[in-house]
Amino acid sequence: MKNYKFTIHGTQYEVEINSVEDQTIKLNLNGTPYEVKVDKEIKQTKTPKLVRPVAVPSTEADAKVARTNAAGGAEVKSPLPGTVLDVMVKEGDTVKVGQHLLLLEAMKMENNIDSDKEGVVKSIKVRKGDAVMEGDVLIVME
Repeated sequence: MKNYKFTIHGTQYEVEINSVEDQTIKLNLNGTPYEVKVDKEIKQTKTPKLVRPVAVPSTEADAKVARTNAAGGAEVKSPLPGTVLDVMVKEGDTVKVGQHLLLLEAMKMENNIDSDKEGVVKSIKVRKGDAVMEGDVLIVME
C-alpha cells in the first residue's frame, strides 16, 4: 500500500493505492474507493528475493558435525576447513582433556585442536600437510 499527497489548483488530494493488477488500479482518493483502468499494462518492479544457501552448522551445535562422537569411540572432527600443520599425538597415546592433539591452519591463523575427552588415540586419520574440510574426522579415540 502506497500513500501520496497531491495539490492540484490549490486543492489537496490524498491517494492511497491498494493494489495494481494488469491494467487496473484500486485506490482510495480522499477516503473514497475507486477502480481506475489505464490504457496499458503496468509492469510491477519485483524486488528480488535473496536466498541464502544453507549454512554449514557449527561443529558444537549439530550432533552430525560435533567435534567428538561418543558412539563406538570418540571421533575428533575438524571445526573448520584448513591444513594440518602438525600432529602432536601418535596412535596409542593416552590423552587428557585440554591436551593439544594437532595444529590446524585456517584462514592464515593457527588453531590448536584440543581433546575434549580423556582416552587413548586409536587411529590418526590425517597427516601433516593434509587439507581438511569442516566435519572431517581427524583422530579416533577410544
